[in-house]
Amino acid sequence: MATSERIAELVEPILHDRGHELYDVELTGATVRVLVDREGGVALDDLEQLSRDISTALDDADPMPDRFYLEVSSPGLERPLRRPDHFRTAVGTKVKVKTHASVDGDRRVDGTLVAADDDGFTVETETGPRSLGYDDVERARTVFEWGGAPKPGTNKSSGTTKKVKS
Repeated sequence: MATSERIAELVEPILHDRGHELYDVELTGATVRVLVDREGGVALDDLEQLSRDISTALDDADPMPDRFYLEVSSPGLERPLRRPDHFRTAVGTKVKVKTHASVDGDRRVDGTLVAADDDGFTVETETGPRSLGYDDVERARTVFEWGGAPKPGTNKSSGTTKKVKS
């Protein structure tokens, strides 16, 4: 069993007991990064407690042959897409994808993720739909679109400021 799979196996029951879910386990050099998610977001206090609990479980099970640094974090607003389930849950959102150099067509694919299954996914781009297999992807992530209410006194349609009598 791959080390990341073993870590996931150890971590998932801890997260489940506390109302969280495992988004991903990333191994980068001597760093073990556990990405945690929950409906409505993850609070800093939750991450602190989960970090202690996960650290204890990993110390007890010793799944890594050498010393490692543990990071417990939320996947963030712009989350990495690495597995088919990541892509399926991101359908309907904006994404940025970079393909491997060996893949035909543009290496950068930006648009809305419109479909995903076990074999691949489709992104609706400005030039039309682009379907890719997961093996075609060097990296992919969701894109957070900044927005919100216009500034007070600004007419959104024209971008002009209204004068208000007081």
